[in-house]
Amino acid sequence: MKIYSTRHGETEYNKKDIILGTTDIDLDEKGEKQALELAEKIKAIGNIDIMIVSPMKRAMKTAQAVADRCGISMVVDQRLREWDYGEYEGKGRFTEGFADNKINFGVRMGKNGESLLQLSHRVYSALDDIIEKYSDKTVLIVSHGGVCRVIETYFNDMTTEKFANWFMDNCGLIEYTVN
Repeated sequence: MKIYSTRHGETEYNKKDIILGTTDIDLDEKGEKQALELAEKIKAIGNIDIMIVSPMKRAMKTAQAVADRCGISMVVDQRLREWDYGEYEGKGRFTEGFADNKINFGVRMGKNGESLLQLSHRVYSALDDIIEKYSDKTVLIVSHGGVCRVIETYFNDMTTEKFANWFMDNCGLIEYTVN
């Protein structure tokens, strides 16, 4: 089984280095172009059977570009929505405490958001279900930067330092093989 993971196209918040978790905004013009470029990459791969997609607008719009170009059906999974960053939501990416909070796995982000443990639990359970249900398929997961980071930890060990610095580009694409 192969699983591909991608992050949605660029948004206005991404461009301005604003923390974007639960705010449900759409792609900007560059993000729409990135989604179309991703669709061409997926078309070239040619063997994706199904997409599992976050319900958030930016992920849905990215996935829709792929669906339109490649004829791949989408299944929405709430567990793939972005990390709830709590009080950090909408603030600058370099806001004091944000980077430290991101690696304190048992501490809720921004006091009232999700802890890394909570995020990991929901993403890992989604991955477990995807692997069980689609074991004979090639799957594309369309989600978010924080979710992609957790997906990476599902397949590859990461130190805390590596976790803190790991980044997925908008519409980047990573392939994982499940045995």
